[in-house]
Amino acid sequence: MPFPQRRLRRLRRTPALRRLVAETRLGVDDLIAPLFVREGIDEPHPIGSLPGVVQHSRASLRAEVARLRDLGVPGIVLFGVPEAKDPAGTGASDPDGIVQVALRDLRDEVGDDVVLMADLCLDEYTDHGHCGLLTPQGTVDNDATLERYAEVARAQAEAGAAVVAPSGMMDGQVAAIRSALDDAGHHEVAVMAYAAKYASALYGPFREAVDVEIAGGGDRRAYQQDPGNAREALAEVAEDVAEGADLVMVKPALAYLDVIADARAAVDVPIAAYHVSGEYSMIKAAAERGWVDGEAVALEHLTAIRRAGADVILTYLAAEVAELLGG
Repeated sequence: MPFPQRRLRRLRRTPALRRLVAETRLGVDDLIAPLFVREGIDEPHPIGSLPGVVQHSRASLRAEVARLRDLGVPGIVLFGVPEAKDPAGTGASDPDGIVQVALRDLRDEVGDDVVLMADLCLDEYTDHGHCGLLTPQGTVDNDATLERYAEVARAQAEAGAAVVAPSGMMDGQVAAIRSALDDAGHHEVAVMAYAAKYASALYGPFREAVDVEIAGGGDRRAYQQDPGNAREALAEVAEDVAEGADLVMVKPALAYLDVIADARAAVDVPIAAYHVSGEYSMIKAAAERGWVDGEAVALEHLTAIRRAGADVILTYLAAEVAELLGG
């Protein structure tokens, strides 16, 4: 039986041919590094469930961001771990809070060579671990929380954030933040909205990284998305774009490639995807046991996220992958 004239394997024969016809390319420019900075420490603290990731001191954070700059990583997103917490999460908007102080440090260190992004939420700063203010009945008060988000946005912008990244999944959060920034004269500060953030079981290592425990063993399912819902994600994305989001995010990434693809087809703004702590830790744990080639799986994961349509990827693999790609 004769073969057809077109043999698809012809273009897979050598590494150079495969590179030449690659449909999806992963580059250092696609990466954003999530980083943690802890108040009141002099040395970085390792995070047990995130091998290779630490809670930085102010000094070690400056050094790490300078290293990422030299590796070509274009952006970082900063999470703070304060010494004290309270019901209103006041440290999130304190001009002398850990993220604001760190942003000023980094602005002095790298200027505009690295895009400085700040996670905008309250959970790291509240003693109850929720992403917003609570009513007397213990539920999250959406509208009162928006006022706090506006305060946090102004504080982060004044400290030097180029992008603020609201992650609390409150209705109307992008509009409230955009209005607050513009009213304060921060027209150039962009908003990267966690538009489709799912109530995922993959966030466990992150909770250790930011020392967050939800009071009473509760969860965030009343405001984060149900993992079974995809159409709802597109509605969230559309609302955030209409409210003024400059980028929109899907989180987690690998388990929600369909949502990334659908969002990419639906809107024209850049799509970010967060390769979350659990996705990272599973690679590291399996690689440590010799079950998988950790570097190969890391590249495969991130390439799949790009193939689905993400323009940028937040990943704890950023430095490692930048070194691999640079090599």
